[in-house]
Amino acid sequence: MTDPGQPIDILLVEDDPGDELMTREAFEDNKIGNTLHVAHDGQEALDFLYRVGPYTDAPRPDLILLDLNLPKYDGRQVLEKIKADPDLSHIPVVVLTTSAAEEDILRSYKLHANAYVTKPVDLDQFVAAIKQIDDFFVQVVRLPRAH
Repeated sequence: MTDPGQPIDILLVEDDPGDELMTREAFEDNKIGNTLHVAHDGQEALDFLYRVGPYTDAPRPDLILLDLNLPKYDGRQVLEKIKADPDLSHIPVVVLTTSAAEEDILRSYKLHANAYVTKPVDLDQFVAAIKQIDDFFVQVVRLPRAH
């Protein structure tokens, strides 16, 4: 188990360079000391998680921030694969997406997402949302140790 406040490895699965930059800035602005790894599409995320190709030495993430609308494999497919795999299913997945559609929210939870967050458009609100995710998943809850 991780100790509250201990730095963790976070995998951000995000194809939008602007959203990736905002997430990185949110980590910096909030002085979040976690290690942020980025996959730019669903296939890259799965390669990272299964340690394929250039990711053979990738750490097992303690938390995944997952966009839904991705090239190659979309976020729903990635979520389904993660939660169906006994070696990955314990990793908390926060869906972090622009969609506020009820069907996306419901489907994400049916696929066992741990949380669903609609990305705020405003930079300050986005930074605050990232801080709240970090506060909850790093400071409040106990996560299983990556293995």
